[in-house]
Amino acid sequence: MGVKNQTYRMTMLFDFYGEVLTDRQKEFFDLYYNEDLSLAEIAENYGISRQGVRDVIVRAEAVMTELEDKTGLLKRFMQMRDRLAAIESAAGAIKTLNYRQYDNPELERLADEISQNAAALKE
Repeated sequence: MGVKNQTYRMTMLFDFYGEVLTDRQKEFFDLYYNEDLSLAEIAENYGISRQGVRDVIVRAEAVMTELEDKTGLLKRFMQMRDRLAAIESAAGAIKTLNYRQYDNPELERLADEISQNAAALKE
């Protein structure tokens, strides 16, 4: 997994599990991943060692990764998001086909219903 993918995964884990972290873990994690501060910059701002900052962030990552390993919430969310996109795409294709070939109001209504339900699940 590349650096960008790792950062994306960590920020997604934070969105799902960040509330279980200590205030310090949340703060350092946010500064490092979301504000793009270096370990050295965070260490200087808080008057602790770079290694101390790294330890806090690594522990936060471990806590969230462990929760994801146990619950799989993020994995299921990502799968659902991909499937919802496929459902929305298929509904759009049905509407296009109907418009070009059939002009059936019931098909239009059903495709709209599928799209609306998919959109509601994304909220």
